[in-house]
Amino acid sequence: MSPDPMHEPGAAPASPITSLTNPRVKAAVRLRDRRERDETGLTILDGAREILRALDAGVRVETAFIAPDLLRSPDAFAVEERLRHRSATIDVSPAVLAKVAFGERSDGIVAIVEGPRLRLADLALPDDALVVVVEGIEKPGNLGAVIRSADAAGAHAVIAADPRTDLYNPNAIRASIGAIFGLPVVAATSAETLAWLAERGIRAIAAIVDADTEYTAADLRGPIAIVLGSEADGLSGAWREPAVLPVSIPMRGRADSLNLSTAAAIVLFEAIRQRSVTGEPAD
Repeated sequence: MSPDPMHEPGAAPASPITSLTNPRVKAAVRLRDRRERDETGLTILDGAREILRALDAGVRVETAFIAPDLLRSPDAFAVEERLRHRSATIDVSPAVLAKVAFGERSDGIVAIVEGPRLRLADLALPDDALVVVVEGIEKPGNLGAVIRSADAAGAHAVIAADPRTDLYNPNAIRASIGAIFGLPVVAATSAETLAWLAERGIRAIAAIVDADTEYTAADLRGPIAIVLGSEADGLSGAWREPAVLPVSIPMRGRADSLNLSTAAAIVLFEAIRQRSVTGEPAD
């Protein structure tokens, strides 16, 4: 999807694209497929709030499709203002925008963006690092929700260990409400993640249903990684080693576990509470 010469600065405004078979439209639609996203490094971003957060984070916009008649919200107009001068911004009909959008929240704008590609070695963390690790996560909505919780708690990074979804799946972006662009998110194997944590002296605290120690009784101060497994399979045996502290969240009802992002938020905010007070963690 190369820049459209009809939209170079100083060129006369081009007519809106109305054809669903336009090459740029077809290229954007192909990004619905994970293989295409993996090969190109691009993804579909709809939702004005999410696009604004991507722009604030300096994410590169490869193409922006705007249907002027569909712009409604202040965020949508703010996005248009920031993108309108770019050569990669093109006007399209509502039908074309609906074709390109991944969902129904386009707000009149859909952006094709290049997702950041960070590695563990790229993470620069403070001495009291608070990291979230999710292993084997399959549902992009769950990944996005965990990232949203991590962002809300002020965590410094999220590591997807052995993920079964791509990090910048449009549904993950949507569930994170764009927080995925403001927080370092990295994919690695569980073995790589364990070694990386050990090298940096970051203690692993694993949420495991049958653990003897409740999360409130664990010391969650200092550099730690809160580790959670997928809702379907839990954590693999890689995280059941002596260097990893297992903790549980007590369940008072009939359910034996919590939604992944809810569990992450509970332990994260307990860590924040402990870091804000002096003395030993509560028994």
